[in-house]
Amino acid sequence: MESVADPTTYRPAAGTIPTEPGVYKFRDQYGRVIYVGKAKNLRSRLTSYFADLASLHPRTRQMVTTAASVEWTVVGTEVEALQLEYNWIKEFDPRFNVRYRDDKTYPVLAVTLNEEYPRLFVYRGPRRRGVRYFGPYSHAWAIRETVDLLTRVFPARTCSTGVFKRHRQIDRPCLLGYIDKCSAPCVGRVSAERHREIVEDFCDFLAGRTDQMIRRLEREMSEAATELDFERAARLRDDVSAMRRAMEKQAVVLGDGTDADVVAMVGDELEVSVQVFHVRGGRVRGQRGWVVERSDDTSTGEQVAQFVTQFYGAEVDLDATVEIDEHRARGESIPREVLVGELPDDQDDLQSWLSDLRGSRVVLRVPQRGDKKALFDTVARNASEALAQHKLRRAGDLTSRSAALTELQDSLGLDQAPLRIECIDISHVQGTDVVASLVVFEDGLPRKSDYRHYSIRYAAGEGRSDDVASIAEVTRRRFLRHRADHEPASATDRPAAIDPTTGRPRKFAYPPNLFVVDGGAPQAHAAAAVLDELGITDVAVIGLAKRLEEVWIPGDDDPVILPRTSEALFLLQRVRDEAHRFAITFHRSKRSKRMTESVLDGVPGLGRTRRTALVTHFGSVARLREATLEDIAEVPGIGTATARAVRAALSEDSARTPESVVTPDRVEETTGD
Repeated sequence: MESVADPTTYRPAAGTIPTEPGVYKFRDQYGRVIYVGKAKNLRSRLTSYFADLASLHPRTRQMVTTAASVEWTVVGTEVEALQLEYNWIKEFDPRFNVRYRDDKTYPVLAVTLNEEYPRLFVYRGPRRRGVRYFGPYSHAWAIRETVDLLTRVFPARTCSTGVFKRHRQIDRPCLLGYIDKCSAPCVGRVSAERHREIVEDFCDFLAGRTDQMIRRLEREMSEAATELDFERAARLRDDVSAMRRAMEKQAVVLGDGTDADVVAMVGDELEVSVQVFHVRGGRVRGQRGWVVERSDDTSTGEQVAQFVTQFYGAEVDLDATVEIDEHRARGESIPREVLVGELPDDQDDLQSWLSDLRGSRVVLRVPQRGDKKALFDTVARNASEALAQHKLRRAGDLTSRSAALTELQDSLGLDQAPLRIECIDISHVQGTDVVASLVVFEDGLPRKSDYRHYSIRYAAGEGRSDDVASIAEVTRRRFLRHRADHEPASATDRPAAIDPTTGRPRKFAYPPNLFVVDGGAPQAHAAAAVLDELGITDVAVIGLAKRLEEVWIPGDDDPVILPRTSEALFLLQRVRDEAHRFAITFHRSKRSKRMTESVLDGVPGLGRTRRTALVTHFGSVARLREATLEDIAEVPGIGTATARAVRAALSEDSARTPESVVTPDRVEETTGD
């Protein structure tokens, strides 16, 4: 076990820390580098690490209490600091730095331009000088399909060095040479210069210069047909068809010639999902994805800076010794544009650093409209889906769930593992339409048949909701139901906990082992007070605060801080998020129903039953407003005359509501903390 250091024992005097830009390293008691960072002002940044431990982010707190010393290096500019930070992260591999590592090694198509007879092949590994790369692709078979289609148009060499030498010795081409999918430079069918031209045309095609190539081939096909050389015309026609099929494998998403990487980040309090789409020549050439632990209470812009430094620094680590145009080799992996969701504070420094690596200008910007914005939204959806899938895989693992329940028992001091966990959450819009949700997890998995939602009866003062009182009400209603189901009506009756029809326990006849409320100490105390009032002593209550994921136990002055990587915290977060989702869903449906009824109140011939039918059929006021007279008349029980009255009521309501006023349909839901 690592010893916990007191940061005050190695804190340098503030006056001794320079105010220039630089890079700093934290080391542990054994001299190992555990964290590397950069700063525009070293004194300001390092001083922030030695603030009150309680105010630090949990991961930062763990880092400074693990470290035993800190040192720094002053540099001339912030760009130099950026470069030095990346070099040291790569050299020392510090444990507290976020590491963007692929969950798999993505294959690329490599072209060995540094050889006399360049070769095309599937490759995984570090970049090398003299080799041009296309991709990455999701699967190796996608590369092989593309190469198989294009080698009939660009018959370049695909064989290994050993195979090439053997066929040169026997002076006989391989099968690909016989079927015209290789120009057979091994037997001198084409010269080295001609073979290199074929390879360069192949590279130009994959780099996005496709339209002019197809136009040239179509022009040559027409000329061959005019000259009655139908055999050559047919061959050119097949070549054009092969090129078009290869192009169809890449969706056209941006204008021709666009060279960009689209980076989207979606995260929660614990983890961040990063997705990158590589767009070359206007087409998505590849995709990569990571799910990493959130390192600190950092903004999206700071996360973007960390990612760009590590990702593009790794892309240009060319470790071969072959001397070629270095900028060209690097330019294959660094695009002209990097599109992100939020710009970091050191945008100019990052752009200068990337431009130096590429050898030409690189722009870092946020897409605002048009095709690039639409593509960014697509990448962001992929990031959200990747994070959801990551959480599902983690939640579905039996070993992880068992570890989470055991860790919760130990951390919270429970008598047994919390096999049944219930969580409540409050949702409202500025104190109106207050609702609550209750979700149930058994053995670490959701039990959706036991979910419940509540309309809050608590009367909020002055139009504002009291989340603490709302939580107290829901807790009281849930456990009064438990007590009613558990106690028999008389001494001779069967326990009410047993359903007389099925003979099985009722769903809420037994209490949870752990009762979680979404919020901090006040919310947890409110729920615990209700249980004390009802005389329920076998249920543990905790509050889970959102900002720092602190676990509050009623009666304790300080929260329980679970490790950021712990399975227990992951399970609690998942339970809380599910309660939030369920509350929001119910809140939206209730608000939509209320608005529809208020708009349609007083419409002749439209009672509660018909209003309910309209709500059920269209789902929201906005959709009902968009419906035609015929659409409304098709709803069961709504005739043509009633449909006209509904349309008239909706038109009058729209006229009363100016466009500049934010209607309740556009107010974002909030939840009590």
